[in-house]
Amino acid sequence: MLSSRVRRPVTHVLSPLASPRLPTRQPPHAPWRRFASSNQAPSKSSESRSHWFRHSLGLAVAGTAVFIGYTYVTNDWKGTGVDGAPSAKKGSTPIDYPSLQFVQEKRSLKSPGVYTWGSNVYRVVDPGSKDTNVKTPRRFSYFDGQVLRDFKIDDKAGAAITENGDLVQWGKGYSETDFTPTKTLTGKSLVSLSLSEDRIVALSSNGTVYSLPISQNDQQSGPKPRESSWVPFWDGQSRLSYRVLQPALKLGESVTAISTGQEHALLLTSSGRVFSAAASTEHYPLLGQLGVPGLTWSTRPSGPVDSCHEVATPKGAKIAQIAAGDYHSLVLSKDGRLFAFGDNSFGQLGVEFDPNLPYKDTPVELSLRRLYKGGTYLPTVTSVAAGGANTFFTVDAKRVPGPGGDAANVRDLGRVTADTWACGRGIWGTLGNGRWVHLQDQPTKVKALSDLTEYDEKTKRIAPIHLRDISVGTTHVSAVMDNKTHLKAATTDSLSGSQDWGFDVLWWGGNEHFQLGTGKRTNLSKPTYIGAPDDTGKKSETESRLQIMPRHKGQVGRKTVSMEQRVSCGRHVSAIYSGV
Repeated sequence: MLSSRVRRPVTHVLSPLASPRLPTRQPPHAPWRRFASSNQAPSKSSESRSHWFRHSLGLAVAGTAVFIGYTYVTNDWKGTGVDGAPSAKKGSTPIDYPSLQFVQEKRSLKSPGVYTWGSNVYRVVDPGSKDTNVKTPRRFSYFDGQVLRDFKIDDKAGAAITENGDLVQWGKGYSETDFTPTKTLTGKSLVSLSLSEDRIVALSSNGTVYSLPISQNDQQSGPKPRESSWVPFWDGQSRLSYRVLQPALKLGESVTAISTGQEHALLLTSSGRVFSAAASTEHYPLLGQLGVPGLTWSTRPSGPVDSCHEVATPKGAKIAQIAAGDYHSLVLSKDGRLFAFGDNSFGQLGVEFDPNLPYKDTPVELSLRRLYKGGTYLPTVTSVAAGGANTFFTVDAKRVPGPGGDAANVRDLGRVTADTWACGRGIWGTLGNGRWVHLQDQPTKVKALSDLTEYDEKTKRIAPIHLRDISVGTTHVSAVMDNKTHLKAATTDSLSGSQDWGFDVLWWGGNEHFQLGTGKRTNLSKPTYIGAPDDTGKKSETESRLQIMPRHKGQVGRKTVSMEQRVSCGRHVSAIYSGV
């Protein structure tokens, strides 16, 4: 059955984070009972024979118990565990594997791939199925045995970057007739991608940013650029229509990260600068999401519609992370300051909503002082994520004496609390705070993901549990926790040990197309675990919650590859894939 995280004392935090709930042991059988065959008293001879039988039986039972006990203690029992797994070797601690957890872990090691679920109206989640919705994680057969550089899906189209950097597309948004995944943009050594309403923005390993239409028809009928070749005098025309986004870079500067909304794209450079550009064929960004004051369709500078514009962040603020929602943008500086701009109709910028001006076209800094009142904590934003009309950010809050306080009297001085905050639209429960609201312009704490701790075997101390990653779809969210995956202090890149587990992953928000993977259509306003995918064809007697496998070495074909599992949430769809 599904379990949910609740606040526990520190001494009880490690167990549920380190491993799934183990099945309880059954009580021993009741001892044998003797029943008299009649009410008459037994004769002496029969009583003597009965005493002899009882003594012999007692000696036999005692001898068997001693033998079994000795064998169990020395771990010499030759048998198999759940699903045919060998039992613990001599010198190790025997563990009862929940079968699905064991299968999930071994499958990740021996057969990497992709799992998808949610809306399948446009044949994105399962191209070979006519199901309109896929209720629980389902294996995507095309990617069996593959590790990917990136994977993004929307309700109408899907795109992935293969291990060698080629772009693969599928879904009705790409082709109305052929739903089979097809390689499109190849030979560019792509490393990451992002989807807008009708275009794909992809980043190559050398920092080049490509923008191409999602539609196959537009790729074939649109203007095709000329491409150079490594062979002298052998230039030619591309077989696909695409554009290259060209920000005004300095000498030695390159683009290192990209993020897109429905109509715009953000580009982060190695110098900590941010550029924005239009990323839609049909619509021009008019809600301030480009971060350029007064920029509209009529006031845009001469040149291509998708020209890059530098976002004027406060002087001295070097940007470390970027994130784009549907119509708003977020940038996080290296010193932990968060700036937002664009649409604020649902409070997604984290500032007060003004009905007379529902958007901001210049970056505004989100104040953390109002989130940690009293001056007893020093907060720093550590990560940011966006999707739909929602914003999520994590904060490390360090305990300090406070104004006029005496450090000697602060018991938990220096303690770091890892918190997760959210703002924006919450009508589907997307805020994760247990409430259903239309507009949340004051950041609210996601308590289920905040102030969590566990015992670190390496440092021998209680440590905060941070968020490892968070993926935000249009109406739903998934968060991967950065809990310890090894019970031993020594680190390892293998998952073959019996005490190796995965990262906890939780889901919440809208579930109108079963995108939460619970198998039900109920929306969830609090982070919740879901079950591990069971595609073994056998009904398991035990259930195991889904976990994300950490980076490890696994077999891909004839070679060993370092890989990890990642989560991707889109518009009414979700996915887990094996990434390099």
